[in-house]
Amino acid sequence: VQLQASGGGLVQPGGSLRLSCAASGFTVDRHAIGWFRQVPGKNREGVAVMSSVISSDGGKYYSDSVKGRFTISRENDKRTVYLQMNNLKPEDTAIYYCAKGRGAIATLWTGRYDYWGQGTQVTVSS
Repeated sequence: VQLQASGGGLVQPGGSLRLSCAASGFTVDRHAIGWFRQVPGKNREGVAVMSSVISSDGGKYYSDSVKGRFTISRENDKRTVYLQMNNLKPEDTAIYYCAKGRGAIATLWTGRYDYWGQGTQVTVSS
């Protein structure tokens, strides 16, 4: 299993970025998958996650801090998961990671994810 996150960079407050996560070694639409972020000195936190297509809820879940600004999506044929981030704020600055869920149902809890990408840096600053 491999996950490769990309698309990070420097953006001004109010700007947008789209992160991509290229997945291999597992069936993307049969597992929960999510985006998480971490800043130095703090725990990694869930940002946006989505359940598999075969799950009972099929839902997408967002942390309160990004709800209405971030959108998670999946392109199964490209084995890629995206995180569209709009109206970015300085407090969104972090390293962003994508991760594969242990099962089909998504949760923002990091303990339910077993494989992680290497992370991509997002910096929001003027």
